Amino acid sequence: MLPKPLTHGDTVGVIAPASPPNIENYQKSKAFIESLGLSIQEGKHLKNVHGYLAGTDDERLEDLHAMFADDSIKGIIFAGGGYGTARIAHRLDYELIKKNPKIFWGYSDLTYLHTAIRQETGLVTFHGPMLASDVGKDDFHPLSKKQFNQLFEPTSLVYDESFSTLEVLAEGEAEGEIVGGNLTLIASSLGGPYELDTKGKLLFIEDIDEEPYRIDGYLAQLMHAGKLDDAAGIIVGDFKNAVPTRKPSLSLETVLNDYFQSLKKPVMKGFQIGHCQPHFAIPLGTRATLSTKNKSLSIQPGVKES
Repeated sequence: MLPKPLTHGDTVGVIAPASPPNIENYQKSKAFIESLGLSIQEGKHLKNVHGYLAGTDDERLEDLHAMFADDSIKGIIFAGGGYGTARIAHRLDYELIKKNPKIFWGYSDLTYLHTAIRQETGLVTFHGPMLASDVGKDDFHPLSKKQFNQLFEPTSLVYDESFSTLEVLAEGEAEGEIVGGNLTLIASSLGGPYELDTKGKLLFIEDIDEEPYRIDGYLAQLMHAGKLDDAAGIIVGDFKNAVPTRKPSLSLETVLNDYFQSLKKPVMKGFQIGHCQPHFAIPLGTRATLSTKNKSLSIQPGVKES
């Protein structure tokens, strides 16, 4: 289920369903959204703080449901991630979302909602840079800015080595829906009602501030749960600050090689998708082709024809 594209003059909702966003960065980000010809409607509880959460579970749910229920809101862009979406996934009104499909844009802790919403409703969502976390920072990259263009018209995306150096871990070519996101959140979904389904799909993973031994542990969970075997191919995004503090340690490269090099399916790493700048945004739930021969990832549009 593809959402409708945005048009100039539309209003987008901004909410924080996880941790409190950096308000100074968020305020700086608003000029960019307005430069796209969009207006912003803030969630009622956007600036709330409840410990490490941006408001209570009830408040964050209220904001999310309000944005889907409001016909004047044409898309939802998140202020930031952090932690907290797993606490509310079981309380989402999926029928409301299914009846009011719209652009849903964010990443990191939003991985849990990306998965739950797609698997419950079929809605294609977007893994892209967020307002306080990325857009409002001084290092927000011009290439990252261009990623928002795919929200205004159906756009086929091709990621190849013109963006970054790609390294083949296992050879092959595969087609399937792109699923996944933050590795920590994917692992935390295992055994629950929103466990990520990877069967016949292209599994995308990324993370931040996780040491190699932690990444090793998460990949072991996915391996034992059959998620690596089920996947048609694997897209390895950015793993920012994957620096070991315990010594001796395996390197991130060794960990990735141990899990992926023996797989009989395409696996490539080096994609600048995740907690990085530039941040290449992708739709989740659309079909794509991963080819190690061409060193490319070709992705179908994430919005429908007008």
